[in-house]
Amino acid sequence: MLKLGVIGYGYWGPNILRNFSSQPGCRVAAICDKNPKALARALSLHPAVYATSDLDEVTGSPEIDAVAIVTPVSTHYDLAKKALENGKHVFVEKPFTATSAQAEELIELADRKNLVVMVDHTFLFTGAVRKIKELVDGGALGPLYYYDSTRVNLGLFQHDVNVIWDLAPHDLSIMDYLIGLEPEMVVATAGAHLNGLEDVGYMTLYFPNSVIAHINVNWLSPVKVRTTLVGGQRRMLVWNDLEPAEKIKIYDKGVEVGTEQGVHQLLVSYRSGDMWAPKVEETEALQLETRYFLDCVAEGKRPFNDGRAGLRVVRMLEAAEESLKRRKEIVYASSH
Repeated sequence: MLKLGVIGYGYWGPNILRNFSSQPGCRVAAICDKNPKALARALSLHPAVYATSDLDEVTGSPEIDAVAIVTPVSTHYDLAKKALENGKHVFVEKPFTATSAQAEELIELADRKNLVVMVDHTFLFTGAVRKIKELVDGGALGPLYYYDSTRVNLGLFQHDVNVIWDLAPHDLSIMDYLIGLEPEMVVATAGAHLNGLEDVGYMTLYFPNSVIAHINVNWLSPVKVRTTLVGGQRRMLVWNDLEPAEKIKIYDKGVEVGTEQGVHQLLVSYRSGDMWAPKVEETEALQLETRYFLDCVAEGKRPFNDGRAGLRVVRMLEAAEESLKRRKEIVYASSH
């Protein structure tokens, strides 16, 4: 029986606690939060769990085997380091850390102590992303051309990170999972309108196999949109995460270019075939992910969403941040 401690009971913590509590072979032994009201909420739903505001009672307890960290990103490094140094496996909210240097140190520490680190890239466990991964790996789309995502809504405004650090990790982790390569170049633009943090942002990523990716994230949209397009040489798909039934639609559409009498006369032909919506499994993603974490710990297996996957996402976020800082170096075509 694995005994787990949960640190943080804010927005996402209740979901983490609920799913780990429901897993066979796991007992949530402690919940930690500095807010007394949050602890009271946790105890009202989980009266058997020990509640504390003292972090050391969780990260340092010999009674606890693993720690789930569900706190702001600025705290992830210190909490994960304490837990790992005390021999505990770590499940940590996205993004993994605030810097790539922090991520590298935690990965090295976990490797040295033979401990599991998993980053909560929840979307990788949704039925939709698992189906898209199956289609990409099976060649149904052909070689990939692009990944284009719109992830916008009104709020939730964060006070410690901008909209790119808040929302883009979802798509960056999905892209990393589907494409399997790190980008060669990242370009980002953003605007801050309310509290000094960027609340509207755009990222473009260029991959070595000619795949281009674009992400639009926004806290100021009047409507909630969660739409992703993935285009390949053979087929294209649209994933609408807000669609209750047909979340994924695959279009047998494409463009083929042939030549006649050399390259001077390009013949473009458009192919338009059927559209179909594959069945998508509806099991809660966190239920699958928490089970996977427990299995990885039990089997001593490295998760595919491990610290290295988390590091790759943090590197992309850092590159976007650097691009935002260098915006004065952008050359405008209209000035030439």
